[in-house]
Amino acid sequence: MKGIIFTEFMGLVEQNWGMDMVDDLIEAVNPPSGGAYTSVATYDSQELMGYVKELHSRTGIEVKKLVHTFGIFLAASFVDKFPDFFSQSKSTFDVLKQVDNHIHVEVRKLYPDAELPKFSYEELGPNKLLLKYESVRALADLAHGLIEGCARQFGESIDVRREASVVDGVAHEDFFLTLS
Repeated sequence: MKGIIFTEFMGLVEQNWGMDMVDDLIEAVNPPSGGAYTSVATYDSQELMGYVKELHSRTGIEVKKLVHTFGIFLAASFVDKFPDFFSQSKSTFDVLKQVDNHIHVEVRKLYPDAELPKFSYEELGPNKLLLKYESVRALADLAHGLIEGCARQFGESIDVRREASVVDGVAHEDFFLTLS
């Protein structure tokens, strides 16, 4: 998992619980990286989950909710870091339809070793989209938060219904999205 995800997670923790909490998490988890992340390096995704679980134990907020909240935070951060991409899109659906064919292509140019989830979509009507997620990391709650965070950036309201499955150890999640 790319370091940008770790640096952004620490940003979320610092913003909501302070730098002392960041330090406490790093000390408690004691990750192989030592808790020092650069945005371009690759780290084990289990380190991130270690932080999430430790944050859960300290705050009482359920893990799924923390991961989802991080997705919302990450969407806003991506808008700040990659404004050109978002300014060229007219809606959340426009962005979501370009994840695999544009965003991930650009990510792979910068980080050829990046292990990215796969996304595909089907248009189900003028205000409906089926977004299909596939990943060995099973971070559908993060994807859900990214969807909602993206919708916030466009001032849109989207109803999300999810259906999960696992095929050959790979998490699949169908997001049925309705623009309301």
